[in-house]
Amino acid sequence: MTEPVFFRSRGPITLAEVIALTGAEPVGKVDLARAIENVKPLDLAGPKDLTFLDETRYLDLFRTIAAGACLVGRRHDAEAPKTVAVLVVQEPYRAYVTVARALYEGELRPASTFGARGIDPGAFVHPEARLEDGIVVDPGAVIGPRAEIGAGTVIGANAVIGAEVRIGRDCSVGPGASVLNALIGDHVVIHPGARIGQDGFGYVTGKAGHLKVPQIGRVIVQDDVEIGAGSTIDRGAGRDTVIGEGTKIDNLVQIAHNVSIGRHCIIVSQTGISGSVTLGDHVVLGGQVGLADHVTIGDGAQVASSSGVMRDIPAGARWFGTPAKPIREMFREMATLTKLAAKQPAGGQGAGAKAGGSDHDEPTS
Repeated sequence: MTEPVFFRSRGPITLAEVIALTGAEPVGKVDLARAIENVKPLDLAGPKDLTFLDETRYLDLFRTIAAGACLVGRRHDAEAPKTVAVLVVQEPYRAYVTVARALYEGELRPASTFGARGIDPGAFVHPEARLEDGIVVDPGAVIGPRAEIGAGTVIGANAVIGAEVRIGRDCSVGPGASVLNALIGDHVVIHPGARIGQDGFGYVTGKAGHLKVPQIGRVIVQDDVEIGAGSTIDRGAGRDTVIGEGTKIDNLVQIAHNVSIGRHCIIVSQTGISGSVTLGDHVVLGGQVGLADHVTIGDGAQVASSSGVMRDIPAGARWFGTPAKPIREMFREMATLTKLAAKQPAGGQGAGAKAGGSDHDEPTS
């Protein structure tokens, strides 16, 4: 059995083309016609590969690499092996990604998993749906009545597009995803298994039971948004749930009804955003962050992983902990607790603890 190659480089490209893409400056005498076929990490790169160095902890490895060329910052350019073409650039990793995007342009968004062109006979497209030219629809996909889908969009196998849904141009809806009650902009990537536009979790509770609140809002996803596999975005209860332009959502994120997310936010895996939360622009939420309902996170704020946010966070702030607090305040408290714990006698009992006391003793001051 041959080993499959899932992603094929569009190379080779020359070092002259790499320099044109990245603005890098060659060090010493560099053969600008030298061919680069691929991009690889420091430890895997060979004579026809481009690599990069942007952290000093990898310097020892950098001094032994066999790469054809390396993107590196000015302070380390002299430490590369003589066989490596050194290209100095201010942000090596960003430059490396720029070249990788050129070599793997087709992998920037998911393509048809079936290799289909046009609408596969195994898809179910309602006669009242409106599809522009150049759309790919894989087998098993369902597109409901009066749905509208723009040119260049790919609908994956077994995906479901609900009635009246609007999806823009050059989008990708992954296998098994569902998009209901939603308006989707251009260049949006929805990964496999994502759920968009299902009803939100809303009930009026009482002794007689839980009275379901009709969820009659929509989901609006603006241009250039990416939504990870298995993530869920509930439609609004009355107002819309909105995902701002350029926002990137990782896998397994839950976004509840009436949430408003600003532009160019980053939301990392397993984060849960409760109903009616508002995020400003350029907000970053680390993995497993939990946000209580109705809180507001200001523009540019950052919340560290595993934090629980119970109140509003001002613009530009960095918070951490449960309940989350400004990060410096939380670190001071942790340092204080560490010092207090170090002063405790062996066995963990304070000076006021009762000898032989039971688990039911009242705490002492």
